[in-house]
Amino acid sequence: MIADFQDWAKSRQANIESVLQTFLPAADIAPERLHDAMRYAVLGGGKRVRPLLAFAAGELTGASEERVGIAAAAVELIHVYSLVHDDLPCMDDDVLRRGKPTCHIQYDEAIALLTGDSLQSLAFQLLAEHRLADDAQTQLEMIRRLAQAAGSRGMAGGQAVDLDSVGKALSLPELEFMHIHKTGALIRAAVMLGAYCGASLGESEAVNLDHFAKCIGLAFQVVDDVLDAEATTATLGKTAGKDAENNKPTYISLLGARQARELAEGLRRDACQSLEIFGAKAERLRQVTDFIIQRNF
Repeated sequence: MIADFQDWAKSRQANIESVLQTFLPAADIAPERLHDAMRYAVLGGGKRVRPLLAFAAGELTGASEERVGIAAAAVELIHVYSLVHDDLPCMDDDVLRRGKPTCHIQYDEAIALLTGDSLQSLAFQLLAEHRLADDAQTQLEMIRRLAQAAGSRGMAGGQAVDLDSVGKALSLPELEFMHIHKTGALIRAAVMLGAYCGASLGESEAVNLDHFAKCIGLAFQVVDDVLDAEATTATLGKTAGKDAENNKPTYISLLGARQARELAEGLRRDACQSLEIFGAKAERLRQVTDFIIQRNF
């Protein structure tokens, strides 16, 4: 089963890399430096967890890989845009991402800002240009979900709370609120967009799948906090220990490593329980869940 999942994951990671290669503007098209920076930021790095979740959710509803690949690419473009902006001096001021210099270090701050802007707009262009769902209303819902996940009620809002929380001691509900938005919203969008590419879900199925995605989004961040505290920079591909150095509230600072890991495991159980309604069709989602919880780079 483990080997089977590894083969499946490598295949989907190669698929999303190919889709991104295809739809990112070529570096020799004007403005060349901006397009080069976009490709530099997106290609050849990352675990592609959000696309993996989209592909797994697509299997749940019998979606074609071609459709899911484009939806997953849109989500990944939003994710990378957020990383490029998060690394800027006005945000987290980091110099390393995915094992190489951050975009503003490799190019400059202005190009990095425009790179993020351009990746964001390209994501919605992909959702608008390609038929990804069986009916127009579902495709509009895909666009709405991704827009909300990226905006003030999602990722951008969560980042604003994060910046405002530096040096503060947050309660567990406050920390969860921040990460449901900052990290969880886009993970939820990845799952639901992947599912929307296939057959329609029943009301209870949609509720259960969204709850699964909410749990796994939080679990992802808990594990991320543990790894930031325990893994090395070389292993992570980004600067380790930045949260503690910047005095940010994390699951580690609030709970400690042991309790944080227990929380992640509890969220994994809750997530998998939500999938019981789908039976064997949700096996890939369960496998991606285990990959997220057990990852140690």
